[in-house]
Amino acid sequence: MVRWTKSLEDKNRLFWFMHTAGWCGFALVHYLGSLLHDLRDIFTVILILNAYAGWLCSIPLRYIYRKIWNLPPIRIALWVILCSFITALFWQVIKNINYWEIYKHGYRPDELIYYARNTMFSFSIILSWSLLYFGTNYYQMLQKEKQNVLKANTVAHQAQLKMLRYQLNPHFLFNTLNAISTLILIEDNKTANGMVTKLSEFLRYSLDKDPMKKVTLESELQALKLYLDIEKVRFEERLQVNFNVGEHCENARVPSMILQPLAENAIKYAIAVQEEGGSINVNVSKFGNDLLIELSDDGPGAEIKNGNLYRENGVGLANTRERLLALYGNDFSLVVSNNTPKGVKVNIRMPFEVGTNV
Repeated sequence: MVRWTKSLEDKNRLFWFMHTAGWCGFALVHYLGSLLHDLRDIFTVILILNAYAGWLCSIPLRYIYRKIWNLPPIRIALWVILCSFITALFWQVIKNINYWEIYKHGYRPDELIYYARNTMFSFSIILSWSLLYFGTNYYQMLQKEKQNVLKANTVAHQAQLKMLRYQLNPHFLFNTLNAISTLILIEDNKTANGMVTKLSEFLRYSLDKDPMKKVTLESELQALKLYLDIEKVRFEERLQVNFNVGEHCENARVPSMILQPLAENAIKYAIAVQEEGGSINVNVSKFGNDLLIELSDDGPGAEIKNGNLYRENGVGLANTRERLLALYGNDFSLVVSNNTPKGVKVNIRMPFEVGTNV
């Protein structure tokens, strides 16, 4: 309510400013034109009175136009022409009276029709005022609609990011709780208790981070290590993890929880399916104005279907791709390819942004 009232006050203030400035400009232009002729100084008074009369006569048009604003365009045009002509006629009569009574010392024309002389010129002035009024209001309306669209798009964009971000928690939580349930069934309570403890720490971290904000790469790597510690409880020595982070990359800003689904994908398709397990390698470097992240494994690789690796159909990779697209538009890349000599690697390129957690 307060915002609507303030907007209305701003609109009224703009109207009175433009209305007054327009008629002052009318008086100034005609005064400069009068300098080309040898007119008495009293003519300046007449110009001021005429401008003031025009200022007064055109005010009612504002309230009439408000009433007809929602009519069909043809009817609006007819109303504008009619009202402009009537206003111009009335204004012209006042101007002629000013001229004859003041400049001509009480001159009276022979016919009353002469009081309407030059009405078409006044009609062009009032019609211009009317068109300017409608043009200004339509422009304000379009700007307001544009702001509403931008605001709606921003809200939708934020909702999409939050949806994509929170989609990870249930997916990861289901897999981890399923593993804990299995450990309890085989009465490996110590291992199950360790997983529950690490799971609570990881979920506390993930819930503390706003999906709309980015974190430093250092924080993201700490979260990834916490997640991998949970998985190490399950796989023990079967899971090996290596990190190689380039200089000055720790402070780079990245989307929160962007690496966890990639690691989860590698564990599901590379570590869990091999009896001897495997390793996950995380390499981070800076190239120009871009941050390069590579997460690779030495699993059995992935099958190619329709030009894409099969793993790309999983929730983790699809979610990561959509989040990056929502955050960076086309200024990113996510490529999934077979690793050498075996396994799969995921390469992410995103803008290099430096800062603390925001």
